[in-house]
Amino acid sequence: MKKRTILSLLLSLALLAGLMAPAMAEQAPQGKLYILHTNDVHGRAVADPKAGVLGYAAIAQYKKDLEAAGHAVLLLDAGDPIQGTPLTNLGMGKNAIEFMNAAGYDALTPGNHEFDWGTDNLKQLAGQAQFPVLSANILDAVSKEPAFTPNKLFETSIGLKVGVFGLTTPETFTKAHPDKVRGVEFLQGEELYGAAQAQVDELRAAGADLVVALVHLGVDPESEPNRSYDVLEKVTGIDLMIDGHSHTQFDKGEQVGDALLVSTGYNGANLGVVEYDGEKLAASLFSGLKKNATVEVEGALYSALLTAKLDEEVNAIVNAADKAVKDELSAPFAKTEVLLNGERDPGNRTQETNLGDFAADAILWAARQAMGDQVVAAITNGGGIRASIAAGDITMLDMKTVFPFGNEVSVLEVTGAELLEALEAATYSTPKAIGAFPQVSGIVFTVDTSVPYEQGEQYPESTYFKPAKPGSRVTVESVGGEPFELEKIYTIATNDFTAAGGDTYYAFRYPNATSGYKTGVALEDALVRYIAEVLGGVVGQQYAEPQGRITVK
Repeated sequence: MKKRTILSLLLSLALLAGLMAPAMAEQAPQGKLYILHTNDVHGRAVADPKAGVLGYAAIAQYKKDLEAAGHAVLLLDAGDPIQGTPLTNLGMGKNAIEFMNAAGYDALTPGNHEFDWGTDNLKQLAGQAQFPVLSANILDAVSKEPAFTPNKLFETSIGLKVGVFGLTTPETFTKAHPDKVRGVEFLQGEELYGAAQAQVDELRAAGADLVVALVHLGVDPESEPNRSYDVLEKVTGIDLMIDGHSHTQFDKGEQVGDALLVSTGYNGANLGVVEYDGEKLAASLFSGLKKNATVEVEGALYSALLTAKLDEEVNAIVNAADKAVKDELSAPFAKTEVLLNGERDPGNRTQETNLGDFAADAILWAARQAMGDQVVAAITNGGGIRASIAAGDITMLDMKTVFPFGNEVSVLEVTGAELLEALEAATYSTPKAIGAFPQVSGIVFTVDTSVPYEQGEQYPESTYFKPAKPGSRVTVESVGGEPFELEKIYTIATNDFTAAGGDTYYAFRYPNATSGYKTGVALEDALVRYIAEVLGGVVGQQYAEPQGRITVK
């Protein structure tokens, strides 16, 4: 009797539990999917409210908090995290990958700047990453097989399957040093769209509930027909596109057809947050700054307050690395009496600047030290100038921040016609900003923007086009202090990136191959020596304003 009573009680309890289970399940919190994303962080790893930088420690904690609340979380990066500050540049991106490992990233699509130290270096970094490096349109030049993992299917904790594939801008052909992308090729145009569609179809066939395109393409007109807009127009089945490259900030995303397009801006100012409740996607940005905080770095005024919580372990890793780099590079070696303008637009990508003049003068001087006075002029691309230098002390940390690419001074011989073609191509979008915009020394020229630019045939292994009529918009008055001649041969200095045909400078590629000479002088070292040996350790009033070498009308 006693055994029967106990058995009966157990059965009753089991029945009661079964009846209660559905009700309990209904009351249990249903986790959502959160896709967190960054792009174009460019080495801004340290939490810094003064500079409006969120930092990896805040990103890591944000992810942990969502996971602790029962949500599924993916943390993705749409390219260019490894290059941009001495903190990440000195180790050729190694520090950035360590930070991203610590923060818990789930995938990265390489941007063009991931190739700044070469394809082999990027493959080494991919091997150190605890997450996949995804790109479907980068192929091995010999085998024609993908050089990186094309896609990844994530099975989340709430049962949703999320397919993610990567695309990298074909502009890497020319926005990375051409020597650094040897051995790979980038699908562009129709082939790019085809590669993207194949990824969508593969992921859908594998059971993906949501397809995410993690791309470094951008929306700038100069990137057409390889923009994110172009891919979304040609490819079906993408639910969410996370973009980088053009540094665009979409506060709540932009609906493009059936897809939501998102991008966070640049330099680590925001964390993108996409919430998916099983039916719709909703996008927002998290900056971690107090609402209505003021930031403005160069002109002071920063009453910004970082309100985001920081992951202590990640914060310690990032800050220790940052301190080591700053201790190594922070000793002043010179002064400047004037602010040297390193802005993008308006700035070094749209017009002559005092920093552009200074940099080009230093390149010309260093080339003459190496090769003699036959070097008559210098050109450097405005996109290679990455920051301003404030009045006051100058340190190597400043130099490596402003000129982070490790370029060296090169010398080559060009005809006047080749020089004119290069200047015409490098200003094709002027007055709209372009990274190729030439900052010069020993050259005086004018760009007439009222004349439409006429595009010729596409340069080989490039996304840029030869000018159909060199000289239609650009008039060169003088080179080396003498009247310009189309047939004359000029010995000019530049950086090894443009010498090899980088950016729009394909006209330099053949002359560099036949007459080019690398001096072995790093660009930042040329500037350091120029300040010390020519300017007496002080950048003075001679560089207070641009010197009238370039006229844009």
